[in-house]
Amino acid sequence: MTASSLSFPQQDAARRTSDADRARILAAPGFGEHFTDFMAHARWRREGGWGDDEVVPFGPIRITPAAAVLHYAQEIFEGLKAFRHADGSVWTFRPEKNAERFAASARRLALPDLTVEDFIASLKAVVAADEPWVPVVDETSEASLYLRPVMFASEEFLGVRAAHMADYYVIASPAGDYFPRGVQPLVVWVSESYARAGKGGTGQAKCGGNYASSLLGKYEAAEHGADEVLFLDSETHTAIDELSGMNVFAITKDGEIRTPALTGSILEGVTRSSILRLAEDRGLRPVETRLVMSEVLESLASGEIVEMFACGTAAVITPIGAFRFDGGEQVVGDGGSGAHTLALRRELTDIQYGRIEDRHGWLTRLV
Repeated sequence: MTASSLSFPQQDAARRTSDADRARILAAPGFGEHFTDFMAHARWRREGGWGDDEVVPFGPIRITPAAAVLHYAQEIFEGLKAFRHADGSVWTFRPEKNAERFAASARRLALPDLTVEDFIASLKAVVAADEPWVPVVDETSEASLYLRPVMFASEEFLGVRAAHMADYYVIASPAGDYFPRGVQPLVVWVSESYARAGKGGTGQAKCGGNYASSLLGKYEAAEHGADEVLFLDSETHTAIDELSGMNVFAITKDGEIRTPALTGSILEGVTRSSILRLAEDRGLRPVETRLVMSEVLESLASGEIVEMFACGTAAVITPIGAFRFDGGEQVVGDGGSGAHTLALRRELTDIQYGRIEDRHGWLTRLV
């Protein structure tokens, strides 16, 4: 790894949150509801590149109403977590993969590259400033500090072209369970009305527009009593793409673990790739293929597929208990949490929290 060109020095500023208020928040953080004392910032200009890097107090930012992001959605983001280990040190999971995906997303949205080294330097700077916000956990807790890097076009210009100025921030938020019910099987609505992304679009980039396009599908799911929505491919509306923010897996009775192949409209999840490796270690046979929804439902009904789950940084691994769709419902297995699903989840979180050996070298120390 080469040296970072950005150092993100911290401004001399007091914390905005008292120790008592921070302790109260950390006792029940929820997800994405509270924010820490500091954030990292850097600015890119076409003439000169990256600079103005610093760690500053968290708070509102000034932006012109003519900023390109507000008109043409030139924006990307990432999501990672910082984990407190038993010895008090703080680590994150495969940040170089997030950095590489961030760079790929930037290229797709015509934004500037940020190097892997500068990306990781920004994470270390924020966590060093906000170290008291990283929750102390026990064997049963999965609290963490969620890290959200974001880049957007900030140039004051209304012409349709790639912006000549962009801003990069890293904010942080203490996180508990992503779903209010915790790790419980999801009821998933199969949307036939909406698609998350199309061929040649931005589906493989982590940009806000993909998530905006999922929101009506999530409302549709809620109207049918479901926890989440599953999107099918935009061309045929037959094959599984992903949930609103998670990849999908199926496990068969004979030991295959299947997930949709990356088509350009599916996000290449860091958790997804880690599960494929851990599953193979456990003797399951990874298969990346086209998963036709009707065939999946038939395989569930026949008992060929015995478990399904969704995965992502925020929710880690969450079992799928049933699919709901126009005309009926199909239960997955017995509707509960499958043994392979829970074992993979436990192994992944145990690596992240330093409870077992990191045999693949996936952890990076932040503090």
